[in-house]
Amino acid sequence: MNVNQSAPPVPPFGQPQPVYPGYHQSSYGGQPGSTAAPTPYGAYNGPVPGYQQTPPPGVSRAPASSGAPPASTAQGPCGQTAYGQFGQGDVQNGPSSGVQMQRLPGSQPFASAPLAPVVSQPAVLQPYGPPPTSAQVTAQLAGMQISGAVAPAPPASGLGYGSPTSLASASGSFPNSGLYGSYPQGQAPPLGQGHPGAQPPQRSVPPQASSFTPPASGGPRMPSMTGPLLPGQSFGGPPVSQPNHVSSPPPQALPPGTQMTGPPGPPPPMHSSQQPGYQLQQNGSFGPARGPQSNYGSPYPGAATFGSQPGPPQPLPPKRLDPDAIPSPIQVIEDDRNNRGSEPFVTGVRGQVPPLVTTNFLVKDQGNASPRYIRCTSYNIPCTSDMAKQAQVPLAAVIKPLARLPPEEASPYVVDHGESGPLRCNRCKAYMCPFMQFVEGGRRFQCCFCSCINDVPPQYFQHLDHTGKRVDAYDRPELSLGSYEFLATVDYCKNNKFPIPPAFIFMIDVSYNAVRSGLVRLLCEELKSLLDFLPREGGAEESAIRVGFVTYNKVLHFYNVKSSLAQPQMMVVSDVGDMFVPLLDGFLVNVSESRAVITSLLDQIPEMFADTRETETVFAPVVQAGMEALKAAECAGKLFLFHTSLPIAEAPGKLKNRDDRKLINTDKEKTLFQPQSGAYQTLAKECVAQGCCVDLFLFPNQYVDVATLSVVPQLTGGSVYKYACFQVENDQERFLSDLRRDVQKVVGFDAVMRVRTSTGIRAVDFFGAFYMSNTTDVELAGLDGDKTVTVEFKHDDRLNEENGALLQCALLYTSCAGQRRLRIHNLALNCCTQLADLYRNCETDTLINYMAKFAYRGVLSSPVKTVRDTLITQCAQILACYRKNCASPSSAGQLILPECMKLLPVYLNCVLKSEVLQPGAEVTTDDRAYVRQLVTSMDVAETNVFFYPRLLPLTKSPIENTTEPPAVRASEERLSNGDIYLLENGLNLFLWVGASVQQGVVQSLFGVSSFSQITSGLSVLPVLDNLLSKKVRGLIDSLRAQRSRYMKLIVVKQEDKLEMLFKHFLVEDKSLSGGASYVDFLCHMHKEIRQLLS
Repeated sequence: MNVNQSAPPVPPFGQPQPVYPGYHQSSYGGQPGSTAAPTPYGAYNGPVPGYQQTPPPGVSRAPASSGAPPASTAQGPCGQTAYGQFGQGDVQNGPSSGVQMQRLPGSQPFASAPLAPVVSQPAVLQPYGPPPTSAQVTAQLAGMQISGAVAPAPPASGLGYGSPTSLASASGSFPNSGLYGSYPQGQAPPLGQGHPGAQPPQRSVPPQASSFTPPASGGPRMPSMTGPLLPGQSFGGPPVSQPNHVSSPPPQALPPGTQMTGPPGPPPPMHSSQQPGYQLQQNGSFGPARGPQSNYGSPYPGAATFGSQPGPPQPLPPKRLDPDAIPSPIQVIEDDRNNRGSEPFVTGVRGQVPPLVTTNFLVKDQGNASPRYIRCTSYNIPCTSDMAKQAQVPLAAVIKPLARLPPEEASPYVVDHGESGPLRCNRCKAYMCPFMQFVEGGRRFQCCFCSCINDVPPQYFQHLDHTGKRVDAYDRPELSLGSYEFLATVDYCKNNKFPIPPAFIFMIDVSYNAVRSGLVRLLCEELKSLLDFLPREGGAEESAIRVGFVTYNKVLHFYNVKSSLAQPQMMVVSDVGDMFVPLLDGFLVNVSESRAVITSLLDQIPEMFADTRETETVFAPVVQAGMEALKAAECAGKLFLFHTSLPIAEAPGKLKNRDDRKLINTDKEKTLFQPQSGAYQTLAKECVAQGCCVDLFLFPNQYVDVATLSVVPQLTGGSVYKYACFQVENDQERFLSDLRRDVQKVVGFDAVMRVRTSTGIRAVDFFGAFYMSNTTDVELAGLDGDKTVTVEFKHDDRLNEENGALLQCALLYTSCAGQRRLRIHNLALNCCTQLADLYRNCETDTLINYMAKFAYRGVLSSPVKTVRDTLITQCAQILACYRKNCASPSSAGQLILPECMKLLPVYLNCVLKSEVLQPGAEVTTDDRAYVRQLVTSMDVAETNVFFYPRLLPLTKSPIENTTEPPAVRASEERLSNGDIYLLENGLNLFLWVGASVQQGVVQSLFGVSSFSQITSGLSVLPVLDNLLSKKVRGLIDSLRAQRSRYMKLIVVKQEDKLEMLFKHFLVEDKSLSGGASYVDFLCHMHKEIRQLLS
């Protein structure tokens, strides 16, 4: 992504939204609906007729100033203040860990109570916990507010929805809780200080479904009320007796669940720090400088007023959701770490949902593949296609066949069956695995994928024990483990010949730009030492990989580096239209044999081209030359291309500059993501056939058409690295680190992958960096340990609960030593006839990985707006189906989310706000194309942190504590200007320094005496001999080690111009490009769900 992003001023939800087929769309995005008046922002920021006061004429929101975030970032949806109950920078990070939100079936409310208190929503069809007492049921009834229609009471225990639990234990909405709903245990503020009174919840059952109530203006107005009021219920609208900034009476004053009632109408004026006519701003409060925190006294219309005094009493602002009352990604991650990080994950049980990707855990393979190799969107899939269509939950697996494992876990065992090769089913060709059933005393086996009965070859025969298992089952990896490798026989090799070890060819752009920037000299210097670290097999002394060198601008220069030569020889090919390789012998050599000649060449290249004036380059002929060289050597391999500019020289694959920002938000926007010509696809296809993988390192100073140039790396299983405006002093660390890792990583060459499934489902769609010449085989010229292939499954028959569903991924590849191998991964899933079981076993992180890839491919053929709307509709359908079929009946004013999917809205909003789907004004076309192809082959852990970055406070924990500090939510209101924070998303790393950081901290970390002396944009921290400096530098190193690409550090000072770039990554806030805040999007999602249900 580019480092200077900002935004077109159009908010996406401010435009008319298309009406989804079959559903009535009421007042949203400024369109008048049947009953609600037009509203300025998506029907939830504006006044709702009947009970909200309008600002006096002529008063508008204050413009953003340098101190406060602009209104687009800072404005909360319904006007309620967003800074919670904590002062002096001790910002509460989601619900406190006192209330554990486990990944268990159960009901988990997040109440914020202006519309209707929350009732427990079991997600299950069997009861959990004790049946309710009549008093509890009465309390639930009494707790509902009527917003139009009367909400039906929850069913009595035994109606098939599980037992309702007492309100206090699950609703999170407590007596007089006003706008904030519940405070977590141990965090209730002292009464009489201006906070709403609340009681800590007493949980009595495991959580099952998260539910909370969005603000009254968050959805369409409901139809007029019919029927009598139930006891304790009131008309819709904010509870007028409980204003935001007034202390509450003691909580014991009312029975649980009751709301004080009053007639609808404008709220009485109460003490408030707001000026008339301004909505309260959501973000922009920086901890210590918040002013008097006890009753939120801080005039915050739009400009920064750090530490100022409360203003005069003003009218009450409209209500909004408390950000602490909605599902927190940080809390869910923390809970999963606490609950599942200590025990190993044993894969012996079918259909187990693994711990989250953010949890560190060990895996014990006992028959199913480790989640490091395969993760699924759901581990319990519907038995019928009708049920799958109803739920709309995509059934997909994200497969990372060559994933690297932590040192404590063993690599897959290699099984050698000799000349007979691996045992397979005669009909469907599935490989022997732990799920195959041996029959007739072990003489035959029944295939678990297609049910065919096969003979067991005599050399493989073994007797069965009393349970029907082979007595040698635990001695054979293929009968007891989920992942293993077979040595392939000659039948699995090209042309029935065992392969030659692969080769690496380094192809260096020596045009004027590359030489002037210092790139050529830097690269040649690095290659001298890097060639000693080529990947090698097991305990081999040296790598079997041979190397070759080419330089190019408008013409190509090949080098003979044969070991018998005293000096390297150069051969020039100037006819780039008809590319050929001028030499065979001496082009690809063994590094240790030709060491002296190679070193001499790398010394000479920068000198030879030091005075070049050639600015034009070619590209397609360079790839063609590398492929022809590998073809002539009859081996697979990889090309490392170092390229600087748009290839405009006369040659095949010549490109023109077609960058046009005017196409954004038009129907032609998709052309920006499509390649300019079909020549690159044809070239990529030839590369795949030869097993020639291309890794592209780009160093552009302007537009280079990444969308076209990345086609070859994308289709050959390669990688693209981009270093815009490359400068040696600033970017050398990042480039060299990426290059070292790329050259050293283990790669499988000339690979073919096939995914087989048991009867009832089949693989129908594939996403990733690969080529497919038919509908089943994924062809990869190269595949490394970072790349994933995402596979979507559809039903083609009915499944049954007893047998479950099976997946087998088989990857045939050539290792770095030239050995042909088969890697097999098996996974068994459960099947269900109840939707509740599907929703209880979903994995949101994997779902988001699939949805992002689906959307990023969609932009190639559809307008971006259509892609965004499709995502929103699908998410709404998933959640509406849950609400309709799995949650017990309750007021329509509540948003009820399945426990496993309560983070789906926040993560989906992050995908919608990403550069590809909603670019800011500073995001270039190349950046968007780059991110699009990058995400296509990311694994689940990478997309998780890419879309929802980690924000780590550095000065909260004691200096002696060197463990990673707990993260906080990615929102500006979590920043305190007395602290320092690290933010990372897998590609970028920021160090944000607050303006009021203690002088001692500044001195320890930056070696300067004051905040003003820190250099903004600094990319390296000085090496200082003190605990804080060592701790922060150690943390940065450990974050970089976790990611597949080097993250360059950028130091950002509060209120500096770079801060706008940093704020782009605070994804819970409104984005400058018009993306909704988390709170706004949740309100919008709720409205979509209600429309689908009505």
